Amino acid sequence: MTKLLAALAAFAVLIGLWQAIILLTDVPFFILPSPLAVAETLWRQRDLLLAHGATTLIEIAAGLLLGTLLGIATAVLLASTTRLRRLVLPLVIASQAIPVFAVAPLLVMWLGYGMASKIAMACVIIFFPVTVALADGIARLEPGLADLARVMTGGVQRPGGRWRLLRHLYGPAALPALGSGLRIAAAVAPIGAVVGEWVGSAGGLGWLMLHANARAKIDLMFAALIVLAALALLLYLGVDRLMRRATPWAQSSDPATLTDS
Repeated sequence: MTKLLAALAAFAVLIGLWQAIILLTDVPFFILPSPLAVAETLWRQRDLLLAHGATTLIEIAAGLLLGTLLGIATAVLLASTTRLRRLVLPLVIASQAIPVFAVAPLLVMWLGYGMASKIAMACVIIFFPVTVALADGIARLEPGLADLARVMTGGVQRPGGRWRLLRHLYGPAALPALGSGLRIAAAVAPIGAVVGEWVGSAGGLGWLMLHANARAKIDLMFAALIVLAALALLLYLGVDRLMRRATPWAQSSDPATLTDS
């Protein structure tokens, strides 16, 4: 309840600053609409915003799922052997060195104007933080624990020995790190979907913002931005809650817990 009240207070302060800027600077409506005008547009255009918001949400959720699966598989590959890590890691880094605006037109050309290109774009952005976080979590396991597990299970030479170590030791130990990567991924996932919609699409919040801007409907553009921010926030909170349930043993090291105490 305290965190909710703090979030509402921060939101109220932001709205107050927004309104104060309008009153003090007398900025034109087509540059910065008032909070009340945006709220009216949110209500009046709710059906339109919900329809395009649903499209973007599907793209983000599918991209998050695929990016997470690909990131987990790549992280396990990176952690399996030093030779594979030296071979794959430069490719992972190179995938993030290319600006997203340079990749988006190619994905639209290859995959079309439908959801596939937007899902792929979100997947590309999500893939990196998940991969790096999980690979780092696996690498940070204390060597003594791994050696003890090998001795107690008869070593990795037994059939399925490496898989059992990964499933029962490395995986659980790396879950908090994976949670950090997933939280970052949930926060940045909308970027990929919206950029893909800007480059070429037939719907979605990015498409709606682009067309609203072209028609000088700035209030509708702000309304779409608010819906997008709400989707990103809900997605982040959902991932955060899921990872807290999956890693109850890691919550004692939560900075918020230490601060509150």
